[in-house]
Amino acid sequence: MKILAVGRNYLEHIKELGNQTPDEPVIFSKPETAVLKNNEPFYYPGFSQDIHHELEIVLKISKTGKNIEEKFAHKYYEEIGLGIDFTARDIQARLKAKGLPWDLAKGFNDSAPVSVFLPKENYDLKNLNFQLEINGEVRQTGNTSLMIYPFDYLVSFVSRYFTLKTGDLIFTGTPAGVGPVHPGDRLTGSLEGQVLLDFEVK
Repeated sequence: MKILAVGRNYLEHIKELGNQTPDEPVIFSKPETAVLKNNEPFYYPGFSQDIHHELEIVLKISKTGKNIEEKFAHKYYEEIGLGIDFTARDIQARLKAKGLPWDLAKGFNDSAPVSVFLPKENYDLKNLNFQLEINGEVRQTGNTSLMIYPFDYLVSFVSRYFTLKTGDLIFTGTPAGVGPVHPGDRLTGSLEGQVLLDFEVK
């Protein structure tokens, strides 16, 4: 199983980090060992002083495909969920300044908490509301209508480069409001008002 993740897919998030709007999706990956399930606690790693939360809608691939046409992309995922792309921002900044890959900042152990996955037919995928609270305070709110690249385009795009297989996850980008987490924080992520993520930072 692999995780493919999309950077810079919401304009307000691009602005808050001072990045340029991309001409095509920005893709990076996380290894399987990044996955954190069942709302288990996230243990703050000792190699970073600045871990940031990035809440995202996650697609779960349901069958193998490559070079998928956008009009058929919806046939390759049946379930959606929530995920957090934890990012070691201090490490990322250091690596980016040197023009180096971001793997250490994005792919470390447990850096991809994911919720349960729910049938996509229960939702309007083009108008999905999702939200992250930390200690009861709203930090991120997003709606998929504001995505630069929608779900089906992303599935088609990444399948040109990577064969998608059953169980693969696609993190589809984070809205504005990213920021640091600290030991003792409780993170709660909801999709259309339903809490799917609820775990502690230790």
